[in-house]
This record gives sequence, C-alpha cells and structure tokens, in this order.
Amino acid sequence: QVQLVESGGGLVQAGGSLRLSCVLSGRTFSMTAMGWFRQAPGKEREFVGTISGTGGTSYTGSGRFAISRDSAKNTVYLQMSSLKPEDTAVYYCAARNSRYSSSAPNDYQYWGRGTQVTVSS
Repeated sequence: QVQLVESGGGLVQAGGSLRLSCVLSGRTFSMTAMGWFRQAPGKEREFVGTISGTGGTSYTGSGRFAISRDSAKNTVYLQMSSLKPEDTAVYYCAARNSRYSSSAPNDYQYWGRGTQVTVSS
C-alpha cells in the first residue's frame, strides 16, 4: 500500500531556510508524480510545487522553493529559502497514480499527515 511520511518542519526565522522530506512507500518515483501543498490557518489548501515521474518540476509563483528527490531513499524534498511569515502553514506531501504532474489537489490519491512550518518575524 502507498504511504507518505513528511518530516523536517519546525520554527525558523524570517529569511531562513528549511528542507522538508517526504518518504514514499508502495510506489516508485518513475511511476509517480509527487506534489507539495500547504494549508495556512483559515485558508484553502494551496499548491506549492510538483515533480513528475521523469523528474521535471513546476512551481507556484514563489520562486523560493525547489523540489528534488533521492530515488535510492525513495524520498522527495522541498527546499525552502528566504522564508517569510506568510509561508507559515502545514505542508503536505502527496502522490498520484500517474507519472504526470498536476497542480490540482483532487488529482492526488495519497497524502501524508503534514508537517508544521512556522516562520517568525
């Protein structure tokens, strides 16, 4: 069965960096597009970025985030830099039954439980 476990969240000062990790089990990256989403208090779930089964990436307009993966560890990463208080949210890792990327939450079948990122002023 497919499982995802996020980690790496925490408290960071504005302007700092943080790397989130997501361990995928039950599927291979070559068959799977992975997405990162976030949800801030009182707001809708927001697309952050995605990496396709072939390794191509796309992002929302931030320009401060980057996605990478380590196939040997079956782990995908979200590298965040120049963090702002507005980035404070629960960050979710997701996987879909396709190698093709999507920015739509409904296209993803599997979700982690989330990891909290808090950026202080």
